[in-house]
Amino acid sequence: MSRPDLALLLLMSGILAGCAQLSDVGRAPHMTPVNTTPEHVAMMDPGLPYATPSSPTLPQVASASLWTGDRGSLLGDNRAVQRGDILTVVIAIDDSAQITNSTERSRDSDQSMSIGALFGLTPAAADPAAAAFNPALETGSSTGFSGEGSIRRNEQLALRVAATVMDVLPNGVLSIMGSQEVRVNFELRELLVSGFVRPADITRQNEITYDKIASARISYGGRGLISTVQQPPIGQQVTDILTPF
Repeated sequence: MSRPDLALLLLMSGILAGCAQLSDVGRAPHMTPVNTTPEHVAMMDPGLPYATPSSPTLPQVASASLWTGDRGSLLGDNRAVQRGDILTVVIAIDDSAQITNSTERSRDSDQSMSIGALFGLTPAAADPAAAAFNPALETGSSTGFSGEGSIRRNEQLALRVAATVMDVLPNGVLSIMGSQEVRVNFELRELLVSGFVRPADITRQNEITYDKIASARISYGGRGLISTVQQPPIGQQVTDILTPF
């Protein structure tokens, strides 16, 4: 691709991106429709059962007692166990890390070589002009390196979000996903969480903490006017990527 074609492509990309941003001028950021989320699909489509009863079961007699073990009773287990069930994910992150590294290296070398005789002849006898050819070779080098780095992080996050059981794996592990959107004026806050949990780690309150979620993916961010202002223009981003200096 030639340079004019590349410049034209970048210009058109910038124009299209600018038009997409102009369409949101004066309007609040749109929220994702609930009926198009993966959680809604999981609730509407429970999926096929992984096991079928091996023998016919006796017909159950309806009971109005509050002391049965059914999920809807007072003493029943209401924890999420199947596709479409809902549980609460408790996110309480309070992490801090501080790492400091320092490296320093230096090296000096000095080498010297002289020719006192060449095939039995001294340099003065072979060539009077070479009488001062001593030493014949002399080298010296010196290198040095010094590096220092420091990392300091402090993260605090306390959130609660309702997640949906998306699937039940053959080993009984639950695949969950949850999303939450809160719009305040022209700024939209988004919270996404997904991962795998064991049914045994879910508490009687139908809650699970984030540190018991395997392959946890937690995203907390937003979009809107403030987020747009904090981002550099798209032209500057492209220039920063393409410039070699």
